[in-house]
Amino acid sequence: MEYEFLRDITGGVKVRMSMGHEAIGHWFNDEANENLTLLDEVEAAVAEVKGSIRQWQNVGREYTLLLDEEEVMIRANQLSIEGDEMEEGMSYYDEESLSFCGVEDFLAVIAAYRRFLQGR
Repeated sequence: MEYEFLRDITGGVKVRMSMGHEAIGHWFNDEANENLTLLDEVEAAVAEVKGSIRQWQNVGREYTLLLDEEEVMIRANQLSIEGDEMEEGMSYYDEESLSFCGVEDFLAVIAAYRRFLQGR
């Protein structure tokens, strides 16, 4: 999973992720959006579910983050469609709306994001 951090014209931080992980970048841009308190909550949740079968979820305005001991899933809220609403042959997956990664990889991105923010 590759990523880069950029500054937009206003000085805000934007995260760009490699193919297949675009939703993770969108989560950082739309939900985390330099909110260190949310990142603290995610890191605390990782510690909370470690060694258990529990899951933790954060539903944001545009994206939902769901994690367990091993994996992080980020899904666009627009994908929360009940089964009867889907047409036959259609799939929930959309590369820019659903991404998975390992917990350790996600924590590494959070750490790099924090370092980038502090480098202002």
